Amino acid sequence: MTTSVPAASFTDPAPAETLERVAAALREKNFAVEILDDAAAARARVKELIPEGASVFTGASETLRLSGIDEDLNRSGRYDSVKARSTTMDRATQLGEIWRMIACPDVIVGSVAAVTETGSLVAASASGSQLAGYSGAASRVIWIVGAQKVVPDLSTALRRLEDHCVPLENERAMKAYGVPSALNRLLVLNAEPHPGRGTVLLLREAIGF
Repeated sequence: MTTSVPAASFTDPAPAETLERVAAALREKNFAVEILDDAAAARARVKELIPEGASVFTGASETLRLSGIDEDLNRSGRYDSVKARSTTMDRATQLGEIWRMIACPDVIVGSVAAVTETGSLVAASASGSQLAGYSGAASRVIWIVGAQKVVPDLSTALRRLEDHCVPLENERAMKAYGVPSALNRLLVLNAEPHPGRGTVLLLREAIGF
């Protein structure tokens, strides 16, 4: 049975008791979970979780941009930024190497479009650049997830993605690149085979799409 969720709720933070229920469901599926107050707390925690000098790839994410985490990881000089390194490489002759770097960093950091109350993470991408790392190639994954992304089930997660996230990402992509985004690839993570490999920082506030 699916639950009908009004579109307005896709921007409303889930209440504390729901966040606790989501965290418990994720832990049962071998994800490490921390519930944090806000983006500032997540920014500080990411710095603690990632050792200086580690190779890091960041998935495209408004959550990372708005929180300052993207800037910390790619511009601070504390880490080996895969994004920064790839901009110096020739995509015509080194594309395979670039994709291997993106897929297999020490740590990949990003967000998801939705997290279900039953403990599944749903991510989407136009290029797929972050999905290989999310699904198992990267040694560690950290997802920062705003409280508005909590949904009851997978069918609602897909509706949130299509009705809420895609239009906003299209608008962002048009401004940034002059072309629309596309829902080309979809990843559903129902569990983590390697306990603790994936960490979810679940925020009490809404941030990102």
